[in-house]
Amino acid sequence: MSLIVGVVMDPIAAINIKKDSTFAMLLEAQRRGHRLRYMQLEDLYLRDGEARSRQRGLQVEDDPAAWFQLDQASDGPLSEMDVVLMRKDPPFDMNYVYATYLLELAQAAGTLVVNDPQALRDANEKLFTAWFPQCCVPTLVSRDVSALREFVKQQRKAVVKPLDGMGGQSIFQLADGDPNTNVILETITAEGQEWVMAQAYIEEIADGDKRILLVDGEAVPYALARIPGDGDFRGNLARGGRGVGLPLGERDRWICEQVAPELRRRGILFAGLDVIGDYLTEVNVTSPTCIRELDAEFDLNIAGQLFAAIEDKIG
Repeated sequence: MSLIVGVVMDPIAAINIKKDSTFAMLLEAQRRGHRLRYMQLEDLYLRDGEARSRQRGLQVEDDPAAWFQLDQASDGPLSEMDVVLMRKDPPFDMNYVYATYLLELAQAAGTLVVNDPQALRDANEKLFTAWFPQCCVPTLVSRDVSALREFVKQQRKAVVKPLDGMGGQSIFQLADGDPNTNVILETITAEGQEWVMAQAYIEEIADGDKRILLVDGEAVPYALARIPGDGDFRGNLARGGRGVGLPLGERDRWICEQVAPELRRRGILFAGLDVIGDYLTEVNVTSPTCIRELDAEFDLNIAGQLFAAIEDKIG
C-alpha cells in the first residue's frame, strides 16, 4: 500500500537530523514506499470551503551533509493526501489554532491527520495533565499572584511555567522565602494577565525528566531520561540536559495505563509523557521528540510502530 504522506513542519533545512523525530517519520514513510509532500504552516490555505496547500514533493536521506531534496511547488487540496503529519513546533498561538481548523476540514474530507486537529487544540500540554490527577503532584493553574505565592509557601518549593512554553522556556524554581518570588510571579503572569502552572517541586529531577513515548496508546518500553546540566534544574535537551535511556519502571507503566485510553479516545496516535520520579508533569501532543535517541540506543523503530498504526487506520 503506497500512501501520499503530507507533513506540516518547521523549515526542513534547519533541523538537526540526529535528533529530529519528524525526520525519523519521513525516513520510515519513504522506506515503506510512501510518497512525501512537504508543507510549512504558511502553505496552508482555505478556498471555498476546501482546505488546500502549496506543497512540494520531498525525498530524504540519512546524510548530515544532504538530508533532503524538494521538488517544484504545486498546489492542491489536502484531501488528496492519505495522511498529514502535523509536526509544527510550538508556540501554540492563534496561527497554530487556525491551521488546525484547516486540517480538520481535510480530516472531514477523508484525510487522516496525526494528531487529531481537535485534540491538538484541546489537549494543552500542561493543562491536559488535569485529566489524570492521580498521576500528578499538587498543582495550581492561576493568574492570581497572591494565590500562586501562597501555593509556593504551602509546598515550600515549586516550579512555575507558562502554559504555552516549550523546551524549558521561562520555567522558574521558587522556594518559600525567596526574595525574588514576587517579581518572578508578577513577570511570568504579566501582572496577573496570563495563566501559569505551578507544581510542587519533585526532587527526583536530579535523576532526569523522563520522556515516555506512546504510539496509539502503547508505551515504548524505554524512556529517555533528560538529566539537567550543571547549575540547572531543567532536564530539557534544548537547555543543556543530556539524554540517558532506561527501561520503564512499574510506576511509569501504570501512568501510561492511566493516560492511554484518553489518548486513544481523542485520536492522539503519537504522544510524549514527561515523568519526573513517580509523577506525570506534561503530556506532549504537538510534536513529541526523542525517537532518534531511543532508536539509536535500543535498536528500536518507533516511527515504524507509528506507521504500522497509521496504515492500519487507513486500511
